[in-house]
Amino acid sequence: MSFGSDDDPFEDVREESGQAMKRLFLEYGSDNKKAFATGVLASIFARVLDLVPMLMLGYAIDTILNQDGTFFGFLPASVQPATRQGELVVAAVVIAGAFLVGAGFHWLRNWGWNSFSQHIQHAVRTDTYDKMQRLNMDFFASKQTGEMMSILSNDVNRLERFLNDGMNSAFRLSVMVLAVAVVLFTINWKLAIITMLPVPVIAWFTYRFVKNIQPEYQDVRSSVGQMNSRLENNLGGIQVIKTSNTEDFEGERVEDVSQGYFDANWGAIRIRIRFFPALRIISGVGFVLTFFVGGYWAVFGGPFGLAGSLSIGDFVIFIQLSQQFIWPMAQFGQIINMYQRARASSERIFGLMDQPSRIVEDPNAQELDVEDGKVVYDDVTFGYDDEAIIEDVSFEVPGGDTLALVGPTGAGKSTVLKLLLRMYDPDEGDIRIDGQDIRNVTLPSLRQAVGYVSQDTFLFYGTVEDNIRYGTFDAEKEDIVEAAKAAEAHEFITNLPDGYDTMVGERGVKLSGGQRQRIDIARAILKDPDILILDEATSDVDTETEMLIQRSLDELTENRTTFSIAHRLSTIKDADQIVVLEDGRIVEHGSHEALLAEDGLYANLWGVQAGEIDELPEEFIERATERTSQVDVDDYDADDEETTPTQD
Repeated sequence: MSFGSDDDPFEDVREESGQAMKRLFLEYGSDNKKAFATGVLASIFARVLDLVPMLMLGYAIDTILNQDGTFFGFLPASVQPATRQGELVVAAVVIAGAFLVGAGFHWLRNWGWNSFSQHIQHAVRTDTYDKMQRLNMDFFASKQTGEMMSILSNDVNRLERFLNDGMNSAFRLSVMVLAVAVVLFTINWKLAIITMLPVPVIAWFTYRFVKNIQPEYQDVRSSVGQMNSRLENNLGGIQVIKTSNTEDFEGERVEDVSQGYFDANWGAIRIRIRFFPALRIISGVGFVLTFFVGGYWAVFGGPFGLAGSLSIGDFVIFIQLSQQFIWPMAQFGQIINMYQRARASSERIFGLMDQPSRIVEDPNAQELDVEDGKVVYDDVTFGYDDEAIIEDVSFEVPGGDTLALVGPTGAGKSTVLKLLLRMYDPDEGDIRIDGQDIRNVTLPSLRQAVGYVSQDTFLFYGTVEDNIRYGTFDAEKEDIVEAAKAAEAHEFITNLPDGYDTMVGERGVKLSGGQRQRIDIARAILKDPDILILDEATSDVDTETEMLIQRSLDELTENRTTFSIAHRLSTIKDADQIVVLEDGRIVEHGSHEALLAEDGLYANLWGVQAGEIDELPEEFIERATERTSQVDVDDYDADDEETTPTQD
């Protein structure tokens, strides 16, 4: 299985200017200058102090052990050690001091880089999530959860690894290479040139490594996204997998995506495991050259016509520092590799942050002021990709009235009401609440005024009480209990192991569908909104529970503007108005009795639920078959194009 860069589900949201890493430092690094400066300065001092023991060893060999001159001749005579033993003690003290002070700078270095990277990681992740959750619903229709988690987790973590490990290593190795080069050229510039002969080869080899490894890592990134999406999908649908007895089938599918990740990752591993041993061989050649030429020079004099002398101590310094010079050069390949991966991640992150939103709040927007709760739809048309979902929808709901939306699946009922919440904005027409265009009011005030109970009930991981309080975080326990009682949820909650403190599990899996729905209704009751939307609010409860909830909803909706979507027409027959939608258009509008008298679509739908199938006109059955087939095609197209918002 191949996962090329074209399979990247976020290829369309990459930051295009090529300045993603620069932007990262400008926007987020400026707030962490102190940590960055600490990391840089501490890296310099720590690496310089790391050279002291090696230098002391070389000079000690020449001056103390070989008794060649005075080791501390640069010091005033009054403080110079009087004996060779004294010189050895002072040298040991200097080395110990270098280790001790160096350890302190190493701690500062690690603190600086870790603080710098962790603060940026935290800020980038929270900003990315905040931007993501404010994008339009159509964005989420085109992306899978696992793919979005890949940005929030993998890509942000990859940035942190580069900012900490990569930049830490880059400064550490740069200081080491520069400091070692200065020391070697100061001691013997001719031997230093011989020591550095492998450097051009290492540079070329590193360039080839980066060029070859980059496509492999693109495959790895894509395969990770594919694997995360498959695992997230399967874990979310574990009940369907079990009831369908498809564990073996899903096991094979997971094995396929895992094999894809294995193949992609192993391709990168093969390049890495060839690269680093080869670099070790090249650096070994440099070490052998330094050892042979330097050793011959120190013992027999300059080889190949090289003039001058080389002491045993200097030779020892060269032997030690040559490895400190050549191997760090090889490690730059890893740093460049980390940079390339971090750059790709930053492009995805900033590309996501720069995604335009179709829902733009007017800077001069006012708070929504609801008095009567009158809602007006005025010639509202909405679509996506030049395909209309609803067209010319107009109706007026006086404050306190209930309007029901009915119609076949795919008629656009849910879309009509999501427009009221500004999940989308109309392409034409406008929606007003008490005369205020909802595009001219603030989103928080609009959504605070509108309560929404969905057929797709979602509970967060936490307690029952947490889920009822969600969105009304300052609610008292007594209010939560009253809301639960109104939603006919109090009795089953008190029978749970820990009552209101019972953990409901991820997505509420420990509760039945009806129990989850009643908690969702209690949440809406606690919010006490001015306008209420019930989108199949009792679809997952039995008939008796529906009767009890309906009684509570009647109390809740009294004197409150209410919109209700229901396939069970018996639950909305007492609505003040019923709007019948078909193919995104209003085809009928009136009361239950008036619509039955029209003997149109509503009457036929009522006949279906009354069991009068044999009495339905053939034209209705043909249209139902046509609509169902069209919905199936639309669903397929939506999955294929991954752009069309859900319509119901």
